[in-house]
Amino acid sequence: MKKSVLPSGLRIVTEEVSTVRSAAVGIWVNVGSRDETPSVAGASHFLEHLLFKGTTTRSAMEISSSIEAVGGEMNAFTSMEYTCFYARVIDTDLKLAVDVISDLITSSIITAEDVDSERNVVLEEIAMRDDDPSDLIHDLFMETYYGDNLLGRPILGTVDSIKGMSRNSVFNYYKKKYLPRDLVVAVAGNVKHKDVVELVERAMSRDGFLDVAPASPNLRESARIKAAGRGSVGLMYRKTEQSHLLMGVDGVARTDDRRFALSILSSALGGGMSSRLFQEIREKRGLAYSTYSYVQQFAGAGSLSFYAGCAPSKTEEVVKIIREITHDVARTGLTDEEISRAKGAVSGSLVLSQEDSGSRMSRIGKSELVYGEVMSFDEILKRIAAVTPDDIREIASAVLPQSSTLAIVGPFKNASKFEKVIA
Repeated sequence: MKKSVLPSGLRIVTEEVSTVRSAAVGIWVNVGSRDETPSVAGASHFLEHLLFKGTTTRSAMEISSSIEAVGGEMNAFTSMEYTCFYARVIDTDLKLAVDVISDLITSSIITAEDVDSERNVVLEEIAMRDDDPSDLIHDLFMETYYGDNLLGRPILGTVDSIKGMSRNSVFNYYKKKYLPRDLVVAVAGNVKHKDVVELVERAMSRDGFLDVAPASPNLRESARIKAAGRGSVGLMYRKTEQSHLLMGVDGVARTDDRRFALSILSSALGGGMSSRLFQEIREKRGLAYSTYSYVQQFAGAGSLSFYAGCAPSKTEEVVKIIREITHDVARTGLTDEEISRAKGAVSGSLVLSQEDSGSRMSRIGKSELVYGEVMSFDEILKRIAAVTPDDIREIASAVLPQSSTLAIVGPFKNASKFEKVIA
């Protein structure tokens, strides 16, 4: 992995993989839904759509057709803390990919007509989310867990905030947030670092974008964010054949060294078919088709969550089982066999996830953006291997006995019985 920092603060990271014939380009922007005020809730995601609508040099059709014409793929996504625009092409088309993605970032025009037309698309996306309980449950959990603060608001925004957003408010948000110091350009594949830097400098200089005063990278502060809804139940009535539940506790922030132990704990609890949740809820009792756990880590906050989809009549039972499993692990820890298996699962999935240029680009881009550095692959594997049974017991006893937050989407109108279960 190689890194260069331009005078403007723009960071460029590359990873050369000479055994492939592809190149993945990503521009990571240090802005997400947690950066929005209520009046522009959903602006980061709205912008993700709008930047594809046209620039000073390309129409929307020219943007999409340029990459598709060479057999490449291009897309974008928004999270709570960052937005990423990316393309994956044959290595000989690297220049084109860098130029097109850079064009979106530096020179989008965001017309009033485009804002109005794309507004309807985002509203349809919100409606689609609302029609999918397995998707909606995650937003409901975050809203319940964090309350009305930075991390409790949905990435998509709300119907009211999207309808009320003007062209000027979106455009001003774009100009304020998309600055060189807040960008990381990540490229992985059959590339040379020096060539990438030259291509990026040329492409990003468009419209004077890099002509700004030197600035240091804007890393997020890691002051602890309070989980205002810890121990509460969020209930959303839907007349569904299956209820969807997500129960979670405080985890660790992304800079906490215990994150490696927490990942192993999560894997052992609900990371696969041999995990405790899967074995107890699905294999032994047949209560759910899908059940799993996952970790979320942000600047100043984190959570460990457990999901299950089950028959409405079995919801209370499944919640009790999850509580029993987590409390048992908090008291007695994991077996050596479970720890060994979870370590292998975490390490193996990490290695397998890096088998293509797109995944490698994502790893180095995200790491540079959120940490200000990229930990080597070998170092990550060493940190996972170094986790001890005592580390697991310590993190399990720290997070699992806490008051749980529970979110449920299903045919329920009263949360009282669920409040008693998690009390």
